[in-house]
Amino acid sequence: MREARAPLVTLIAFMMSSMAAASQPLVQLRGVALTLESAAGAVNILRGVDLDIGASETLAITGPSGSGKSTLLAVLTGLERPSAGTVTVAGHNLGTMDEDALALFRRNTIGIVFQSFHLIPTMTALENVAVPLELAGNKDAFAVAGASLEAAGLGPRMGHYPSQMSGGEQQRVAIARAFAGAPALVIADEPTGNLDTNTGAAIVDLMFSIQASQHTALVLITHDRTIAQRCDRIIHMQDGRAVPATKVT
Repeated sequence: MREARAPLVTLIAFMMSSMAAASQPLVQLRGVALTLESAAGAVNILRGVDLDIGASETLAITGPSGSGKSTLLAVLTGLERPSAGTVTVAGHNLGTMDEDALALFRRNTIGIVFQSFHLIPTMTALENVAVPLELAGNKDAFAVAGASLEAAGLGPRMGHYPSQMSGGEQQRVAIARAFAGAPALVIADEPTGNLDTNTGAAIVDLMFSIQASQHTALVLITHDRTIAQRCDRIIHMQDGRAVPATKVT
């Protein structure tokens, strides 16, 4: 009987460890500050930000221009290193990685949707989505890219170049690219900023639809209160600090 108990104890310990890992936030920021030097002196862009983001959570980040929203996203993705504090994403402390390791980590873990699309003009929609997958070593890159574009409603437009597509279609390509690799986290910086109201609404619907199907954490920077209210939680940036905002239910 004693011999039989050892595997049981090991199994219980493993299950408890797995449950603890699963309960951990996908993203943890602790005491994150960013100070840049200027001719006029030090400029405090982020001031001791503490933030947790859960796996599968949708989070809106709002605030006036210059409040630190985009800088916070840059820190989240490792594109900007904080002056103080720690940034942990998917169990990895970004502060311990060099630039090459950070680039690989972003490629495998984070999808980014920019306001200005950032598509490669000499590549078709299919190629724009497939290239990052190929770089990640996905042998089925074009098949996966095609499926992602189909999900984005662009099946008939896969062979078109960015210049042959509308702004809304280009943003759909960018969204397909961001989600194609099934990242743990997708970050979108004002994804509807260059689009008209109706097109922007369709783009937001698409992002939330894919996020729900893939259970990806989604972080949105937006000035649009309607979009923010669709998220599970809202954080308001003010003078480099993150403050929980009230949702209207």
